[in-house]
Amino acid sequence: MKSPFSLRKRVFLNPVSTGTTSFIFAEVESSRGGEYKWGHYMLTLADCRRRIQLEFFIGTLRARRDSLRKIDLLIKRLEEFRAALQREVHLIQQYEAKQKSSPTKLKKEEGGQK
Repeated sequence: MKSPFSLRKRVFLNPVSTGTTSFIFAEVESSRGGEYKWGHYMLTLADCRRRIQLEFFIGTLRARRDSLRKIDLLIKRLEEFRAALQREVHLIQQYEAKQKSSPTKLKKEEGGQK
């Protein structure tokens, strides 16, 4: 029997070794060649105990345009977020490398230590 979904995929976002259950779950119900427009189109993002579900209704012409606009905007913002995150990771790594290469001078406390 053929699956009623043209896409139904869950991917865990962290390595198994972390033991966390963060995942993304994408579900696109088949329109059966275009004849069924009232299907289930859901994107679920989960991180530990938090979960959000984004619905992408495509039953009307306007809804189809809005849903495609919504996913395009989401992808664009995720790409921007990734780029900003990569920049910050790079800056932190540069700073940590600089700190390791120039040891700090420790000041001895004066007075009451024995």
